[in-house]
Amino acid sequence: MIGTALYFLQEKFLFRPTVLNQNYVFKFSHNFEELFLKTDDNAVINALHFRVKEPKGVILYFHGNAGDLSRWGKLTEYFVDKNYDLLVMDYRTYGKSTGALSEHALYSDAQMCYDFLKELYPENDISVYGRSLGTGIATYIAAKNKPKQLILETPYYSILDVAKYRFPFFAVKQLIHYKIPTHDYIKDVTCDISMLHGIDDYVVPFKSGEKLFNVAPQNITSFTAIENGSHNDLIKFESYHSKIKEILP
Repeated sequence: MIGTALYFLQEKFLFRPTVLNQNYVFKFSHNFEELFLKTDDNAVINALHFRVKEPKGVILYFHGNAGDLSRWGKLTEYFVDKNYDLLVMDYRTYGKSTGALSEHALYSDAQMCYDFLKELYPENDISVYGRSLGTGIATYIAAKNKPKQLILETPYYSILDVAKYRFPFFAVKQLIHYKIPTHDYIKDVTCDISMLHGIDDYVVPFKSGEKLFNVAPQNITSFTAIENGSHNDLIKFESYHSKIKEILP
């Protein structure tokens, strides 16, 4: 019975969107432009493009599985404070974004956002950042393009790997149709890769991040283990700030 529920309700386990009224007005501390990017299948992706004077570069940020841009916009201002432009999108069904959600849609919408930035910035000024769910999407984009670097906060080996941890008594390989095999994509990444993971992460196991690191190109990949760090609190630790300062000076 639980296995059947997992199969039919897996999107509710994996994705926890909140919806915003289309008239919702975002308010942030930095200047930004709200974007509505139309896809080939007539979905609309809502995104925020933060702009600063004389930016050091631009960050394409893929957020976690919960909330919407009213939350993630505030969280990503941490990087705007460091004098970087930043683009963050809401996945389909999140916030004001529309369209049917699927693994293919996650990738194609992400590529559309990357292409949007390439029209405005040199590609070697684009840093791709993924957090939690967004780490698999970010890794896919880095593998298919030539950004400056890839930054992964609480990354996973694959969605299947995390599902095995969360539901150890079920044949999840047959139940889960979202795969997001980060471990396959990361092998094709040629830019510098930085991973940060809390040792006490209760959502994405630290072992899943370590497993991903072990298959990543070792000559370009670093792994920062954050002692006592959990899933949503890495920003509280000096080791997180030190690593971010190093890779986003």
